[in-house]
Amino acid sequence: MLDFKELEAFVWAVRLGSFRKAAARLHLTQPSVSERISRLEASVGEVLLERSARPIQPTMRGREFFLHAERLLEQRDEALKLFEDDEGYSAPLRLGAIETIAHSWLPDFMRCLTQRYPLLTIELNVDYSPALNRQLAANELDILLAMNGYLEPERIDRLPLSPYEMGMFVSPDHMEMLSAPSDIWLTRLPFISFGKNARPYEELVAYLAQRGIEAPRIHSVSTLMTIVRMTMEGLGIGALPVATVLDEWRQGQLYRIELPVPLPDMIYDVIWRRGNHPRFCRNVGLLAQQCAERYALARREEMGHGDFSGRWVRPGLPAIHPQSTRAKPTRPTR
Repeated sequence: MLDFKELEAFVWAVRLGSFRKAAARLHLTQPSVSERISRLEASVGEVLLERSARPIQPTMRGREFFLHAERLLEQRDEALKLFEDDEGYSAPLRLGAIETIAHSWLPDFMRCLTQRYPLLTIELNVDYSPALNRQLAANELDILLAMNGYLEPERIDRLPLSPYEMGMFVSPDHMEMLSAPSDIWLTRLPFISFGKNARPYEELVAYLAQRGIEAPRIHSVSTLMTIVRMTMEGLGIGALPVATVLDEWRQGQLYRIELPVPLPDMIYDVIWRRGNHPRFCRNVGLLAQQCAERYALARREEMGHGDFSGRWVRPGLPAIHPQSTRAKPTRPTR
């Protein structure tokens, strides 16, 4: 079995032509260098150095082996650089993301990621949080931008991302219906949400149950953009991340329902397996945090300066509890 310490002693002895000089270069004693080279010769079964020559010269087989030994040491040094400089990371990054992020700040994140790691290639998979967590557990993904809580905490590391405010939206075609008492429009219009395996669906069911709606009609849809489209077409009340539909809301293609108590925020994290290249994964996570925060700030500023005043509806809703302490967005005016 070859040892890198033995290879180093041999290479520097050949380069410098002296055991003494090789020992000084490696911060060893001359007998230590001689011993390492003797062990190397015993491993390969042949003499590699002409010790009687001055300066020391490699044998014919030693000259041939020297070229391979140099390459082995160079490859070792290149491999060790991976642990010194993450910017040179070049293996494919298997990234999982939920669709809400894919349709918001993910392009900015990927642009920043490839600028920081120019040799990186990305294999992106967009899916539900439960499916992404299963793939992470099976070592089919490296890093997730998804909801947490599906894997044991001791198996993962994570960093929190900026949450998404949720809202209920409808087509302007339903404005007249929405002026009716709440029990009428709530039974006439179904809700539209993410698939049944997604946490936002479960949270919508719980939210409605707290307001006395025990068996709501909910269309479960696998893609965010399909929910938006179906809501715009008047097929129901869309439960949507507000930031992702600002343009449709501002342009009057969607109207936002004013809720006495807001829907639960959508909470996401950057998630990776504990011990899986921890420094690199944490750096990627910090970069994702920055992109998510930048997107959230830009959308908040857009809501503060945009004119959404004529894009709200105020239907009556059953009594609700508990009271919300979160500040409401821009108020509608009459």
